[in-house]
Amino acid sequence: MDIYIPPPPPLTCSVCVCVCVCVLAHCRYALGMEDGRIRDQDITASSHWYQTTGPQYARFNREDGDGAWCPEGQLEPTDSQYLQVDLGRLTFMTVVGTQGRFARNSGNEFARAYRLNYSRDGVTWKTWKNRLGSTVMEGNRNAYTSVINDLHPPIVTRYVRLIPVTRVSTTVCMRVELYGCQWDDGLISYDAPEGQLMMRPGYLIASLNDSTYDGTHERRRLSGGLGQLTDGVVGLDDFLRSRQYHVWPGYDYLGWRNDSAGTQGSVEMEFSFERQKNFTSMKVHSNNMFSRGVKIFSSVTCWFKPRLTAGWGAEPVVFKTVLDDRNPSARYVTVPLNQQTATSIRCRFTFADVWMMFSEISFQSGKTNTNKQTNTQTSVHLSSNVITLVFLLCPSVHPSASAPPDDGKTPVLIGCLVTIILLLVLIIFFILWCQYVCKVLEKVRNPAANQSNLQRLTCVCLCPLACGGGYAEPDVTQCTPHQCFHSDAPHYAETDIVRLQGVTGSNMYAVPALTVDSLTRKDISAAEFPRQQLIFREKLGEGQFGEVHLCEAEGLPEFLGEGSPLPERDGRAVLVAVKQLRADLNGNDFLKEIKIMSRLNDANIIRLLCVCVTSDPLCMVTEYMENGDLHMFLSQREMESTLTHANNIPSVSLSDLLHMSVQISSGMAYLASLNFVHRDLASRNCLLDRRLTIKIADFGMSRNLYSSDYYRIQGRAVLPIRWMAWESILLGKFTTASDVWAFGVTLWEIFTLCKEQPYSLLSDQQVIQNTGEFFRNQGRQIFLYAPPLCPPSLFELMMRCWSRDLPDRPTFEGLFQALRPHVHQ
Repeated sequence: MDIYIPPPPPLTCSVCVCVCVCVLAHCRYALGMEDGRIRDQDITASSHWYQTTGPQYARFNREDGDGAWCPEGQLEPTDSQYLQVDLGRLTFMTVVGTQGRFARNSGNEFARAYRLNYSRDGVTWKTWKNRLGSTVMEGNRNAYTSVINDLHPPIVTRYVRLIPVTRVSTTVCMRVELYGCQWDDGLISYDAPEGQLMMRPGYLIASLNDSTYDGTHERRRLSGGLGQLTDGVVGLDDFLRSRQYHVWPGYDYLGWRNDSAGTQGSVEMEFSFERQKNFTSMKVHSNNMFSRGVKIFSSVTCWFKPRLTAGWGAEPVVFKTVLDDRNPSARYVTVPLNQQTATSIRCRFTFADVWMMFSEISFQSGKTNTNKQTNTQTSVHLSSNVITLVFLLCPSVHPSASAPPDDGKTPVLIGCLVTIILLLVLIIFFILWCQYVCKVLEKVRNPAANQSNLQRLTCVCLCPLACGGGYAEPDVTQCTPHQCFHSDAPHYAETDIVRLQGVTGSNMYAVPALTVDSLTRKDISAAEFPRQQLIFREKLGEGQFGEVHLCEAEGLPEFLGEGSPLPERDGRAVLVAVKQLRADLNGNDFLKEIKIMSRLNDANIIRLLCVCVTSDPLCMVTEYMENGDLHMFLSQREMESTLTHANNIPSVSLSDLLHMSVQISSGMAYLASLNFVHRDLASRNCLLDRRLTIKIADFGMSRNLYSSDYYRIQGRAVLPIRWMAWESILLGKFTTASDVWAFGVTLWEIFTLCKEQPYSLLSDQQVIQNTGEFFRNQGRQIFLYAPPLCPPSLFELMMRCWSRDLPDRPTFEGLFQALRPHVHQ
């Protein structure tokens, strides 16, 4: 048992030995007993001794009233007195803290043990038990010392009951704090076939059941609960090993055999949510230890139920997985759900081998499209006002009149109806016009201020309902029907950044110094490679405008001749990445991208090798890095230690991480020297060859694996907002200084071993709101925390990369010179 002090933001977790430690450490926020965010009326109890020991006094570190909650009378071993807390919404709860009644040294009552019951709906109550099946937690040994109990496993709940437990008749009192974070997933239960045993003749290899499932278990099916697929613990590459102590092999995974009863060919799961949501993707952490017959699923088909009383939709989403027979690492598979709206999802996962195993499933959702609803409500509201006005102008037309109008009133009625129709048409036109102007209104620069003090003219204020549309932050809608004013509130520079995506849906370099407006195929200097010598192997990714393929290039070393950038292949086929434009699209932008790529010649930048542009579809052929991207490489490794050496665990050293950082800064310094702006620098866009040389590329946006790293703006652009500088998000301004910001975030990824997404505790909308705090510069902006593996001097360098003002950020050449001396220390 540990004495736990909740960490203040910015959060720092202890040494991150494994993924689950960091995830749970980031979900240990006090939920509001001590500071009063949980209201008195949300704290109830089965009984209390006096009014001054009522449930509202059960607040941690507080001594209001008589100092604590005390149930009535002596507590007997058979009693079930409880303190109940309503958290107000579904919460991922990880820690419980308790104290006794000290009352400024006048009290000495406390609970030596207690049980925890919880409910997601206030009707069905479940008893928490730890991973070994025990339901009783150790309590306090005196009235004043805090005792903190970590919940292993954590729970998803809204209502919590603490039930004091005693062996003898005694008086107990309690003060409580609960810790966790909001359960934004909204998932309240999943139904699935029970997990199965992996057997060999004579002995058990692994038990792949869901041991913490809190629903019902009948007829070999789990229903109505949550368990290990939502506990925040991601399984290891070897499913026989576990992140938990004293548990059996296979503990972290729920798994099924292909040919067993009820799972012939596929496994069907159903997910239920507390409310209707607009789903963008599903992330499934799946084992891929193919040497033991385990693979990620080959495909998944998902059906959607928009309401509880509705049937399943007729048009499912079908996703086929790119299977990997070379890398046995467990991984997240991101399944796009195409903005489907539902309260329940049913997914059928198809086997790719003998076994299929999952350790975590989560869902990402955006805001439901309320524009139509808002416009409808606005129209109804305005229409009702207009109709009221018409009734005032036309008293002869009154809704309470039951008799039909006589002939003398008919012309008046017709005139009033025509007036209503004309007014409604004018109002609708005015609303649409206001929304249009609000979206395209350009930024106004104050000439008397410096470049960082930008203001936006929010002048279409005659229509306050429309002015609210299209902005990033809720506090922007401050306009009134009778005034126009300058506001310092930021906005999405949507019209400026929709062309962030390149031709294949990936990033395209911004090149201010290069004029490439009128290219033809004859202007391309890269050599034309025979298309028939490209042999397709697999699709690496795709975007709105094309695809990226892994191909074998027959005879490519001979084609490129002496000085070829290709490494020695030892007789093996040459693998290349081929970016291919959709045949039905205009190729001018694609030719521009080729022209740009052909100018790049640096050891740390991906190289364009040749092209196929004499016929459609247009293709560019680039280097392929066998070790994949840096994000995947680091996320599958631990820091070098005696333990990793003894157990042959893939590891990296601090020197390795520094060397990677130097290589990236060198490549970016080269781009900056050409006035090239990358606009999507991140670990997913840094590739590694066989010698672990890093080469900066731009494929990340086209890969489904990283779809959750991008935020979609109104169905058009997708933006890596967690890596973007504030001025890029709010003002559409992309410069080398904004690349420096992204480099700082990439350094942060490297020194967290890519175990966590930047700003993981913030939603996409909150990330954007945080950039507004950078804009206002009032000291309320949130920075990324210092990674435990990161030297203090290096974190100071990261913080300089995130300077609010562009001139305060270092240059890439300066970053390279600052990082290089650390490599050989």
